Amino acid sequence: MPVKLRLQRHGKKGKPFFWIVAADTRAKRDGKFLEKLGIYNPNTNPATIELDVDGAVKWLQNGAQPTDTARAILSYKGALLKKHLAGGVRKGALTEEQAEEKFKAWLEEKEGKVDAKKDSLEKAKEAEKAKALEAEKEVNAKREAEVKEAEEAEAVAAAEAEAATAEATDEATVENAEEEVGAATAEEAKTEDKKDA
Repeated sequence: MPVKLRLQRHGKKGKPFFWIVAADTRAKRDGKFLEKLGIYNPNTNPATIELDVDGAVKWLQNGAQPTDTARAILSYKGALLKKHLAGGVRKGALTEEQAEEKFKAWLEEKEGKVDAKKDSLEKAKEAEKAKALEAEKEVNAKREAEVKEAEEAEAVAAAEAEAATAEATDEATVENAEEEVGAATAEEAKTEDKKDA
């Protein structure tokens, strides 16, 4: 029975995650499988990969062929390196301890790279947030300046309106005063005319 190490799709539409499985090549993609070896979630950044490295190495040593994506994942997690080192131990080129040391050193280096990538992503996200905050502050400052200008314009317009109404009332009072003076002089003239008559 030919066996493949491949991905089995799970999750919902637009948010897939995958199981890494050993399955018969004739089985459907999401059908029966022989063993679940791990999971792969590409929705996170960096992608989340959990893998049973020893189980994957066992299947690879028994002749299972990984698909291209599964091969990339196995390489990323070190299963192919561990298989290679196990082959060296079988041939006598390495001892078991040396192979284990090399694998642990490789894992530490890989973890350092992944942590560095996570840190750089975090820094980039923080820088993006700071940039967005600065842009928002600029927009708010412009908006406040526009509001202040509008308030000043309203104040000037109100002052002009007050001045115009005050001027109009002054003119009206002057006219009223002139009319009153004219009326008063007319009354005085009438009273003088009556006195003369």
